[in-house]
Amino acid sequence: QVQLVESGGGLVQAGGSLRLSCAVSGRTFTGAAMAWFRRAPGNERELVAAINWSGGYTYYVDSMKGRFTISRDSAKNTVYLQMSSLRPEDTAVYYCAADRGGYSGRPYYDQRKYVYWGQGTQVTVSS
Repeated sequence: QVQLVESGGGLVQAGGSLRLSCAVSGRTFTGAAMAWFRRAPGNERELVAAINWSGGYTYYVDSMKGRFTISRDSAKNTVYLQMSSLRPEDTAVYYCAADRGGYSGRPYYDQRKYVYWGQGTQVTVSS
């Protein structure tokens, strides 16, 4: 059974920082692309950032560029999302996800390609 467990969410003031972690258990995720998504109240779930299996290719949605950094530690089976300069509009439940693996050079941008999901962690940014 594959499990993804997010942590690190919380309440932060605008301009502050948080680091989210996603620990993967139940399988090796060496060959899997990983991604962070988020769902704000009343909105659809959207991609935030993605990283390929090696960590050598990352992708960010435009509004996150320069503020968020995705990374992974294969030895720890963990992917991270460092968030800085947080804004109230970043308030959402953040989810990590993994694809089936396959050592693809680029991560998927389509959430339908991600088959393993965490339960989510709440991030609230106050103004």
